[in-house]
Amino acid sequence: MGIDVVPVALGARSYEVRIGAGLIDRAGAEITPFLRRKKAAIITDETVAAAHLARLVAALEAEGISVSSLALPPGESTKGWAQFARAVEWLLEQKIERRDMVIAFGGGVVGDLVGFASAVMRRGVRFVQIPTTLLAQVDSSVGGKTGINTAQGKNLVGAFHQPTLVLADIDVLASLPPRDLLAGYGEVVKYGLLGDAAFFDWLELNGPALAAGDRDARHYAVKRSVQMKAGIVERDETEEGERALLNLGHTFCHALEKATGYGDRLLHGEGVAIGCALAFELSQRLGLCSQEAPSRVRAHLRAMGMKVDLADIPGDLPSAEALVALMGQDKKVVDGRLRFILARGIGEAFVADDVPPELVMGLLAEGLRGR
Repeated sequence: MGIDVVPVALGARSYEVRIGAGLIDRAGAEITPFLRRKKAAIITDETVAAAHLARLVAALEAEGISVSSLALPPGESTKGWAQFARAVEWLLEQKIERRDMVIAFGGGVVGDLVGFASAVMRRGVRFVQIPTTLLAQVDSSVGGKTGINTAQGKNLVGAFHQPTLVLADIDVLASLPPRDLLAGYGEVVKYGLLGDAAFFDWLELNGPALAAGDRDARHYAVKRSVQMKAGIVERDETEEGERALLNLGHTFCHALEKATGYGDRLLHGEGVAIGCALAFELSQRLGLCSQEAPSRVRAHLRAMGMKVDLADIPGDLPSAEALVALMGQDKKVVDGRLRFILARGIGEAFVADDVPPELVMGLLAEGLRGR
C-alpha cells in the first residue's frame, strides 16, 4: 500500500503522520530533513529495545546521525515521577539541545513520558514519535497530549507538546502479543463509535482479518483512526470542546485502571473497550439510543475476543460507590460534575455533564453483581 501521509494542520506546530511498512528501517532518511545537527537521543523500553532498537539505530547511523539510547522498564508503572525524572536527567546528561531531536520509540507509556520530558527539557525540545503498538499508532502518538500518572490518578500531570513527526510502521505490529494488539483495537473501535458509523461497519467485517495479521487491514485501520483524530485535534487542540469526544469510554476506563493498579490485570485498551460498552449501555438507559446499539457494540467486542464486562477483569474490584469516587479524580470532571461521552447511536457521540451519579452507580453495581 506504500506510505500514507496524514497531515495534522496546527499552524506553526503542524506535522505529518506517516503510515506504512518499513518505516523503522527508513527512519534516518525520514528524520534527517528535520535535524539542525545530526544528533538524536532515543528513549524506549526494554522490551522494544530487545526487539527493534538495533534496526532503528542502524537506520539513523546510516544517515550519519549520532545516536544515544536509554531503555526504561516496560509497563504502565513506568509512567510516573521516578522514570520521568530519570529520562529528563539522562537527556540533560546527553547534552540534548533545542536543535537536536528526541525520539520516543515504544508504546503509549513511552510516548507520553518522553513527550512530557521533551516538553519540559530546556522549556521544550523537539521530538519524533515512532509508536510500536497499535494503541500508540492510532491514538496516543498523535495530538500532542503528554504526561505521567500520579498517586491521584492517570495523566494528571503533563503538557500539550506536539511532535515534529510521527512514523507508524505497520510491520512492527506483527511482533505484538495478541493481547496487546487487541488492547490497541479497543481504541480503533472507539473511533467508529464516536464519529464514523461506516468505519464501525468496516471493522465488523474486517476486524478478524486485522487481528489475524492482515497488513492491508491494519494499514487502513491505522490510517482511518489517525485521520479522525487529526481532524478533531485540528479543530480543538487543547480539549476545550470537541476533542473531549476522544475520551469515549475513558471515564470508566481510568477509574478501572486506578482500581486495578495500572497493571497487567487490565491494559488501557481493554479498559477503553469495557468503558465504551458501559457508555453505550448508559446511553441506552438514558433513552438516548436504541437497545440495538449497545448490543451491537458488545457483540463486536466479544467476536474479537476482547474484554467487555466488569466480570472479565480478574481479581477483586471495589464497590460501585468507590469506582464513582475514583471517577471524581479524573481530568474530565468539570466544576465537580462528572463528564461522560454518551451516544445517540453508533458514530454519534457527544459530551454530557449532567448524568445522574445514581444511574452510573446502578450500572456499575449491576456489572459487579455479574462477576
